[in-house]
Amino acid sequence: MKSVLFAALCFVGSALLAAEPAHPVINLWPGTPPGDKGQLGEEHDSSKPNEGLVAGKPVIRWTDVSKPTITIYPATSSKKSGAAVLVCPGGGYRILALDLEGTEVCEWLNSIGVTAALLKYRVPAREGDDKHQLPLEDAQRALSVLRHRAAEWEIDRKKIGVLGFSAGGHLAANLSINYANRDYEKIDEADDESCRPDFSVLIYPAYLVTKGTEQISPDLNVTEKTPPTFMVMAADDPVHVENVLAYGFALKKVKVPFEVHVYPSGGHGYGMRPRKEASVTTWPERATEWMRGRGLLKVE
Repeated sequence: MKSVLFAALCFVGSALLAAEPAHPVINLWPGTPPGDKGQLGEEHDSSKPNEGLVAGKPVIRWTDVSKPTITIYPATSSKKSGAAVLVCPGGGYRILALDLEGTEVCEWLNSIGVTAALLKYRVPAREGDDKHQLPLEDAQRALSVLRHRAAEWEIDRKKIGVLGFSAGGHLAANLSINYANRDYEKIDEADDESCRPDFSVLIYPAYLVTKGTEQISPDLNVTEKTPPTFMVMAADDPVHVENVLAYGFALKKVKVPFEVHVYPSGGHGYGMRPRKEASVTTWPERATEWMRGRGLLKVE
């Protein structure tokens, strides 16, 4: 009897070890990523205790990223729509707000039936490199991998979008515009897939305008093929609300559908943590409505 019980326990234990993790982590590049020049040291959380709290809670500020990944958060089965979103945390291209603008957002997307892929892209900028280039390569590769493995993750290949905050909002916009040509050599069949997002969600995006002006940045050449876009920002954001206004006007000129919400106050860097005094933190409700209106969510 004991031997039978022991064998059963061993079988269960082996099955648990063999089971796939709830949130599989996918390395984007085999070996050293293209354009990189070496390790920065071990990745780590640069936050200090009780500093930089948001809504009374700490924030993970992940840095020294040399091994870009995507972590897959499958949608809630009962609401699964087939839509997927590549989530790009912000952090000034120096760090990644990995929970505030990452894991917490993935969990919200899951709750509305959307599969999320959390992008851990390379930060900070390497000495002598354009601070935007390596993150863009990571985002291009990530979107292609999502499309290439869509069947495996039960994703609709025509419903893959991108969502970014602050610098991650710039990365999302950059990917939404600069997707036709890649600055890295083909790695495998995944790179045969388009890396153009089908829709974009930009939350308090940065760097969309030339510093000190109201003019859209020259590296963001918006065209009629730029994806439909949803944007949110507070009028008192120190990064400047002109980012979403200029991008919105650029989309309007080429007749790309967009929706922009400007709230009177709320500042910057709130993620989706609610604050009673800041109505801007209700943006997930507006984004849900927008996605539902575009047929991206399951009809309830």
